[in-house]
Amino acid sequence: MSRAVNRADVDEVHAEFYAAFEAGDFDRMSAVWADGPYAAGVSCVHPGWTMLRGREEVLRSWALIMANTTYIQFVLTDVETDVYGDHAVVTCKENVLTADEDTEAGFLAGGSIVATNVFVRAGGEWRLLLHHGSPVLNVVDAEEE
Repeated sequence: MSRAVNRADVDEVHAEFYAAFEAGDFDRMSAVWADGPYAAGVSCVHPGWTMLRGREEVLRSWALIMANTTYIQFVLTDVETDVYGDHAVVTCKENVLTADEDTEAGFLAGGSIVATNVFVRAGGEWRLLLHHGSPVLNVVDAEEE
């Protein structure tokens, strides 16, 4: 299998991760994450949170987040995918818009997060093993560099 095909397959699962989050679809989100022998090593750092480890704990966090998120949209930029055998690393900038039905205008926040997503190929399918998101706190300084 060529490196380009591997990269396209990883990019597809990467896109599904964000689509599942935007849709608030827990079943789709669950399907993206690694399981079986990798379940104990599944890890996630949501922006501002401590490390979560283990598939159950990580999926519990996604259920909580999705249950409390009325609307979220991601525009991904600076996406870079590198494949190393049965592992892949995708880095990107998440440009996030969130809204809430309870506010008059419906708008709550927008912001940027840098993310690292590590995938493992298990049973011929790419699955998410680690998601780490870190907020970009000072956009002006970052843009000047």
